[in-house]
Amino acid sequence: MHEIWPYAAALIPFLGAAFMFYVIMKAVLESDRRERLAQRKWEAEHGDTASKKTRGNSPTGS
Repeated sequence: MHEIWPYAAALIPFLGAAFMFYVIMKAVLESDRRERLAQRKWEAEHGDTASKKTRGNSPTGS
């Protein structure tokens, strides 16, 4: 039983950091999904004119 504690002590920080990474990435991806839904809703409400204006501002001109 005493041999397991050094391994557990070494894994606890890694598991904590992995959990924090998971929570942060989940929040980022969820906010991106909500932003895309909001943009799609806004474009549907305001028509297709806004998307045509932004397409013309590309550096390649296409």
